[in-house]
Amino acid sequence: MSRYRKWGWGLGIATVTAVTAYGLASWQANAAPAPPTPSAAANAQPRVSDPKPVAEPVSGKGSDGLTTSEVEKARTLALTPELTSGAQNVAGEAGPEYLSAEVDFENAGRQAELYFYDYKTDKLIKQVVDLKTGKLAKSFSAAGMQPPASERESAVALDLLLADPQSADFKEAFQKATGKQFAGKDGLVATAHIYKAKPADKGASQCGKSRCVQLIVKTADGHFINVPGLIIDLSGRKIARLT
Repeated sequence: MSRYRKWGWGLGIATVTAVTAYGLASWQANAAPAPPTPSAAANAQPRVSDPKPVAEPVSGKGSDGLTTSEVEKARTLALTPELTSGAQNVAGEAGPEYLSAEVDFENAGRQAELYFYDYKTDKLIKQVVDLKTGKLAKSFSAAGMQPPASERESAVALDLLLADPQSADFKEAFQKATGKQFAGKDGLVATAHIYKAKPADKGASQCGKSRCVQLIVKTADGHFINVPGLIIDLSGRKIARLT
């Protein structure tokens, strides 16, 4: 089942082989031992196989996962002129932020479901593309729905954090973990986790309506750094501190 479908768009959205042993023991007791013969495996020369990679098909069938070509085609079809000009991505540029794509398992044909986030309206957008006809079949949007963050959103969140004075907390945690002073983001890998405000939250009550994340950052030498009190508000492009 689609990992997004659970949100309820409400819009039409081993083998065992039996071997008989009868008379086997008697035969073994009376039969003369056969002279040893060289093993085929012993005479076989070792060989190293070099299989050629199998090329990815252009298109899949039925409920097969989307191929790279299908995703590229679907993204092009999903980005209508209206969506491109009216929405905004995580970097503040024209066009929605692409999140993910998956095959529509409930459709008898071959359709792709693509998810985008519009930072201008803080809405999740779902575009359904019919890969056989090459047309946009359906389009939905909804506020308050926050699917997992993309790699680019994680990278932007890290940039926003490091550019803020409150990043001193992160840099201090970096020094404690690595024994080195923070000298830049080279070698850092950030993973963003969606943050939704809890009833008692102070300082990040907008999160959930706005797109907010917490970061876990892996350093080049394998340490993981987490500063749970800092929330990156990607919609407002600011750092919120939980109090």
